[in-house]
Amino acid sequence: MGSGQKLWKRAKQVIPGGNMLLSKRAEMFLPDQWPAYFSKAKGCKVWDLDGNEYIDMSIMGIGTNTLGYGHPEVDEAVLHTVQAGNMSTFNCPEEVYLAEKLIELHPWADMARFARSGGEANAIAIRIARAASGKDKVAICGYHGWHDWYMSVNLANSEGLDGHLLPGLDPKGVPRNLQGTVLPFSYNNFEELEAIVAQHDVGVIKMEVVRNNGPENKFLHKVRKLATNNGIVLIFDECTSGFRQTFGGLHKKYGVEPDMAVFGKALGNGYAITTIIGRREVMEAAQATFISSTFWTERIGPSAALKTLEVMERERSWDQITKNGIDIMSRWTALADFHGLKISVAGLPAIPSFSFHSSNALAYKTLITQELLKKGYLHSNLIFSSLAHTPEIIDSYFDALDPIFFSIKQCEDGHDVMSLLKGPVCHAGFKRLN
Repeated sequence: MGSGQKLWKRAKQVIPGGNMLLSKRAEMFLPDQWPAYFSKAKGCKVWDLDGNEYIDMSIMGIGTNTLGYGHPEVDEAVLHTVQAGNMSTFNCPEEVYLAEKLIELHPWADMARFARSGGEANAIAIRIARAASGKDKVAICGYHGWHDWYMSVNLANSEGLDGHLLPGLDPKGVPRNLQGTVLPFSYNNFEELEAIVAQHDVGVIKMEVVRNNGPENKFLHKVRKLATNNGIVLIFDECTSGFRQTFGGLHKKYGVEPDMAVFGKALGNGYAITTIIGRREVMEAAQATFISSTFWTERIGPSAALKTLEVMERERSWDQITKNGIDIMSRWTALADFHGLKISVAGLPAIPSFSFHSSNALAYKTLITQELLKKGYLHSNLIFSSLAHTPEIIDSYFDALDPIFFSIKQCEDGHDVMSLLKGPVCHAGFKRLN
């Protein structure tokens, strides 16, 4: 066992689940074999605790680093902030500059609030929207974090959130009296949302603009009209989608303006900063309720975000990472066709993913991760593209993937995939870890 695997075993004795984020648990990638911890990260390369170097063709910090790990200009801005002082009795001026920049990029918005995580930002957005609408009930579509308000969906139906990213989430610890306050609907199913609004006193619609597949039959425009006609606050959760296909929210591509939008992940290129922007008449409701936290006032996040936006705008990063993702999607499809395998590709172009049409799909995913790790690549079946993913790196990745697809075809033709695995199959969703 390497140092990372040993430390992971220690972690599970002192940290519930082993870490702070489900998506980074070793069992989600390669149980018993995943290095789990890093000593250094730069560009799209990661070094483990034993000094082994890997190219990250996986989640890239869960999508936080579209410019690549350790971007020199962003890091320099952060170092300057550290040297000048990160916290004070006074407020940092950067939060004003950042608010003005985000509003400039989204002319429909008038005001902004900041936090440091996506879950916080989504909870803040819900609180403000409920305060503005004066109503409790929320219709949701997509993944919006871990808070009680969101997890309450599964109080009424244990599978209510299964289609919204993670299956198997148990709402233990969520007050039963929240049941029925948050109502899920499926993406592109406007009739389902329309029926929810007709049957319930909905004050808020909260949704991702896109996750796997884009809108059909003017879906987003219909949602906007429904919200307007019924006095409902429409929130777009762009924590994942923001700054990946446009310079700002993905909603700009579709020409649909929400009442509020939430951004995170890519905004600080790895430094903690999230934001909620919105129309003045909605956002001012924040003053009618209590939303406040000490570390939302630290200076590093806004400083990193301002420099990240500057570099994004100069490099047109959204164009480059989208081009990367489209190329990766087409090459996955071509490679599968060459080997006679059936796969589906999905996701935003800058966040491509693929899955096998097979009862052994999870085992195949595990096998790819296992074999690519030997070749110096971090992999699952999802890639968050970055500027650091050059054409040469993408070419080398597909050269390494080719023989593994060949092995999977042999398994589809009768070879036992389990005989090729050196450990357990990876987890597909939430599981309690012992």
